[in-house]
Amino acid sequence: MKIPTGFTFAGGSAGIKVKRADLALILSEEPAVAAGCFTQSKSRAACVEWCARHLPRDDARAIVTNSGNANCFTGPAGEDANRRMAEAVAEGLGVEPYQVLTCSTGVIGVPMPIGKIEAAIPELIERLGPNPMPAAEAILTTDTTAKIASREIFLGGDRVRVLGIGKGSGMIHPNMATTLGYILTDANVTSEVLDELLREAVDETFNMISVDRDTSTNDAVIALANGMAENELVERDDVFERKHLGAAILEVCRDLARAVAADGEGAHHLLTVHVTRAAKRKAARSFARSVTESTLTKAAFFGTDPNWGRIAAALGARAAEEGHAFDQDKLSIRLQGVAVLVRGVPAQFDSDGLRALLRSDEVKISIDLGLGDHEATAWGCDLSYDYVRINADYSAVLVDQHGVVGRDRRIETKTPDLKAEILLQALRYIERFSGTRAVIKFGGGSMVKPELKERFAEDVRLLQAVGLQPILVHGGGAEISRTLEAMGQTSEYVDGLRVTDEKNLKVVEMVLTGSVNKEIVSALARAGARAVGVSGKDGNLLSARKREVPSGRDLGFVGEVASVDPDILELLLGKGYIPVLSPIGLGADGHTYNIDADAVAAEIAIACGAKKLIYLTDAPGIQVQGLLISDISGEELEARMTDGTVTGSMLPKATSILRALEGGVESVHVIDGRIPHNIVAELFTSRGVGTMVRAGAPREGELRG
Repeated sequence: MKIPTGFTFAGGSAGIKVKRADLALILSEEPAVAAGCFTQSKSRAACVEWCARHLPRDDARAIVTNSGNANCFTGPAGEDANRRMAEAVAEGLGVEPYQVLTCSTGVIGVPMPIGKIEAAIPELIERLGPNPMPAAEAILTTDTTAKIASREIFLGGDRVRVLGIGKGSGMIHPNMATTLGYILTDANVTSEVLDELLREAVDETFNMISVDRDTSTNDAVIALANGMAENELVERDDVFERKHLGAAILEVCRDLARAVAADGEGAHHLLTVHVTRAAKRKAARSFARSVTESTLTKAAFFGTDPNWGRIAAALGARAAEEGHAFDQDKLSIRLQGVAVLVRGVPAQFDSDGLRALLRSDEVKISIDLGLGDHEATAWGCDLSYDYVRINADYSAVLVDQHGVVGRDRRIETKTPDLKAEILLQALRYIERFSGTRAVIKFGGGSMVKPELKERFAEDVRLLQAVGLQPILVHGGGAEISRTLEAMGQTSEYVDGLRVTDEKNLKVVEMVLTGSVNKEIVSALARAGARAVGVSGKDGNLLSARKREVPSGRDLGFVGEVASVDPDILELLLGKGYIPVLSPIGLGADGHTYNIDADAVAAEIAIACGAKKLIYLTDAPGIQVQGLLISDISGEELEARMTDGTVTGSMLPKATSILRALEGGVESVHVIDGRIPHNIVAELFTSRGVGTMVRAGAPREGELRG
């Protein structure tokens, strides 16, 4: 991420939502030029009225957002609550209330617990720091992932950065603005130019997405530019600089808009519709949107049905509704690059082959109208059963006496049919997995947050209770770094690996085996599970050898697995215990070695005959160009590693995944450990929540797992 100079971020909890962050703050160190685009709905929330009244301006300082409560249709009390939220932030920062912009998102018609928000703001301000992720996560509602994009450009030789943070999953339909989006830049630009650039970008991006044709009451896209890049002031007459900055803002907005469409409630596919050769620009935009808005078309793509007739019908209906030029004899349509209609005549194509292509995370629809030279692109998503489930139950909220909003998830409140379907699906998976082994690599943010650790322990206990035999392997890199820093020691990295000398090794072993391991065992005990912590040195479980790297640098006591003796694990499993393993091995030379936990998990899975290997990470799964891959074969994963589409921190994990599959593990799952109960959702639902990798390509209609 390219973070603009002079911005800090914070996320925290005010208790609006149950056990999730619900308050975000963005602060500009210097007064910032600000502009905004807002929903044109006549049902507008108090925060929208507040921001529209105060923008554009030249001295904005902060944006505060609460999630879980829209503060809409709450009358004068809602207006007062919004004002008090701005005043509380202003007082804590030492600025004026009108310099604080407000946003809210969540359930409509529920009084906002402003007292809880006011009480939480001082701590929120104390948490301000350079990482935007806590703020990005705190604004989420039904979103499954945070949405961040950035660009870096040069204006007159000065480095300028643009950062975008967004949210949106349901109630998405363009009407001047949509969802929540924050565009932050350190560019020095006039408020007039910033306002123009924002509106142009919103028109081409946010206003070209649709999930469900429902415009929210709280939609807002706000831009702040604090000028701390110290470039020459960009004014309307500065054609080159204006164009360059505008392009960066446009690209960031496009990334956010695509992410919103891809994350549509219950969505499995991002739909990208590109219309060419329309008679007019307005027509091109309208035709592109007609496809993403068509319920029948969206349903067809959920079923991977190459039913191009629904697309043609949507185009013809839109032409009639709005009076656009349209000639069906000149119309051509391509799906995933495959011609299905050519100048009004159906084309011959391999239906089964096209269905396979339509299973991709992104479906591309190309439409040639043959009438002019105007074009446009729109984004949307498919319509799944999950969308109906989410929104059929969305208003089933519980509000306690303290104003905390929570979903009523009690199964006894659901219909008998839904109860039966949930139980039957769960029982099918329980039957299938009973008696099988699964190795779970526990790492990332889920290890750091106490509440996530407790929920993880509960999930593991439940998995064991239904017959799965879990084996845990844990990391602890963050804890090691913190401990070393507290002791005045620094960490050196070579090829992404921590150099571990003899002095550091003692700290590594102390943290992994003596601290982290015992904390996990204790959490499992509190959840009611019987667990035993072991080191890879115990019972010669992990034999290690010194690890070599391509650069030839000496990493010290960093090792790799030479062999595994699973006898001690078999003993524990046979007695009904959950083994919890720290990735420390013993070499033939008598030295102790620190081993990568991902690699250890793969080798343990092979040695113990595990059917499943699960990696908990700080990402939704394996992503390509920001889009989550739900199912992938080992062969395809290897190809993506080779062509460079799987990169960064996912590369070594991918190597471990391929090693596990080669060794006989049936499936490997990469999931976001920061989301509670994701392990259960991944294993016990047909689509899962992360990425599943297996040696053979997934077959249509086959149960996940």
